Amino acid sequence: MLSFEDKLKIIESFPQLERKNVSLKRVNFHYLESGSDKKNVVYHLHPNGNGFVYADKLNEYDTDDKGMVNIRDFSEEELREIIEKSIQSLEPNALEGETIEEEAMEEEKWADSENNTLLLLQEEGFWNIYAGVNLENSFSSYMEAREYLQEEGFTKSNM
Repeated sequence: MLSFEDKLKIIESFPQLERKNVSLKRVNFHYLESGSDKKNVVYHLHPNGNGFVYADKLNEYDTDDKGMVNIRDFSEEELREIIEKSIQSLEPNALEGETIEEEAMEEEKWADSENNTLLLLQEEGFWNIYAGVNLENSFSSYMEAREYLQEEGFTKSNM
């Protein structure tokens, strides 16, 4: 496990982040150029090595209800990767947090626990959800469509 000092050194290597000391010797790092109200990238990094990174817009991480991932046991490589992705997800030119991979994606199949399937398609700048040939819903961003599907009990499945 990386020490507090190791984590600080890694995080401080990102010039986009600004350090903010908070209570109990904890440290936050803000991305002031964020395209949203969300500015915290690193939250409550503690001298015991515990801390969190904002990853709400990143599909590959399990987040808590605030969109944070605990980085206590992250390696240097894992920590650098999640911070880089977090910053990218908050960039002003990111389309509501969509990653380049998400923007390139044109079609996804989603299923619920009863094996009902929906198809998410990117069409002419919109994210449309189809139940068979019927249009179920339409969204202006991938993130909105994904949130809707998850709220309805669907998860992304392999095609």
